[in-house]
Amino acid sequence: MTIAARIYASDVAFTPAVKEIQTRKGSREAYARAEQHGWRTEIDEKLAGFLADANSFCFATASADGQPYIQHRGGPKGFLKVLDKQTLAFADYAGNQQFISQGNVSENPKAYIFIMDYAHRRRVKIWGEARVVEHDDALMQSLMPKGYRARPEQVIVFKIAAWDTNCPQHIPQKFDAADVAAALAARDQRIAELEAELAALKGRTSGEAS
Repeated sequence: MTIAARIYASDVAFTPAVKEIQTRKGSREAYARAEQHGWRTEIDEKLAGFLADANSFCFATASADGQPYIQHRGGPKGFLKVLDKQTLAFADYAGNQQFISQGNVSENPKAYIFIMDYAHRRRVKIWGEARVVEHDDALMQSLMPKGYRARPEQVIVFKIAAWDTNCPQHIPQKFDAADVAAALAARDQRIAELEAELAALKGRTSGEAS
């Protein structure tokens, strides 16, 4: 099969091998049409809003010989910050001291961020290149969430090559414990308000009857 020489943003994922399989399995025509519009390469308002609400994501890297590694990153909502239209960054907290992600990035900058929003059954995939920034206290403090009890060790800066979204198919709906607790508290408060209103109404009715 001959692959067109033109480069699309989606080619970061749709390699010649992937396109060959898409052709063999019947999906290449549809994805070829999608390529004309292109995957996004800059952060728009929709993605910025999604990131501002994210408190968890998976960060994937690979060693020089291609051995993949995925690590979870978590923090307060919005801890993955937008520096500009093509750059994300986050404070990298001290952890188990394995430094696998940092070692991988030092020899192979290609990286990937996968963010899942279970509550709304949404997911975002971001391809790019990552680098570790050490000994930049000003940058690290600007990225560190206020009041968060963690020790920042360094900064990871991620340059976006392309990003795309997935359909909600097969995403189980789950909710954060804090969101559930807030919803239950609001419900309990409303119940208490209604019970107080009912008691007051009964009191007035009883007074009128006597």
